[in-house]
Amino acid sequence: VQLQASGGGLVQDGGSLRLSCAASGRTFSGYVMGWFRQAPGKEREFVSYISRSGGRTDYGGSVKGRFTISRDNAKNTVYLQMNNLKPEDTAVYYCAAGLTPGIYDALYGYWGQGTQVTVSS
Repeated sequence: VQLQASGGGLVQDGGSLRLSCAASGRTFSGYVMGWFRQAPGKEREFVSYISRSGGRTDYGGSVKGRFTISRDNAKNTVYLQMNNLKPEDTAVYYCAAGLTPGIYDALYGYWGQGTQVTVSS
């Protein structure tokens, strides 16, 4: 499956962005979808995942209550709505697809190219 992330940009502290990740190739609904992020000089960090049907989600502690993941299997797209953004959310955000839900990046075999999110203070 090929993944294309979009929607990143520059936003002020407290602002919102919605990231999208469009999938092509194999059956999108057969994959767990995840979002990860990586800030300069830091390791890649789990942000969120959503199950195949969308019925199960999980979030990293630093984004819980502010970010919402969703998916539209008819459109082969997963979304990440990010509200109340903070400067520490600044990172490159990656979408990923895998077969097993979880917070570890090793579970995801397919990755998009990343989209930059910058939050100014």
